[in-house]
Amino acid sequence: MANWLVKYFKESYEELKKVSWPSRKDTVRDTLVVIGVSLGVAIFLSLLDLGLTFGLEKIIQP
Repeated sequence: MANWLVKYFKESYEELKKVSWPSRKDTVRDTLVVIGVSLGVAIFLSLLDLGLTFGLEKIIQP
């Protein structure tokens, strides 16, 4: 019963050796890009929400 589990882990290990892992420099760069884009989208959506809230308040109030 445990034989299939051992085989699974051996095959997984062999496949992981074939993976082309990114360098530390690439990983840091990509992480910074993701953080930058996330912050940019958050700021954009916050400003959009603020603008729409302000506009809606101006329309609703006499």
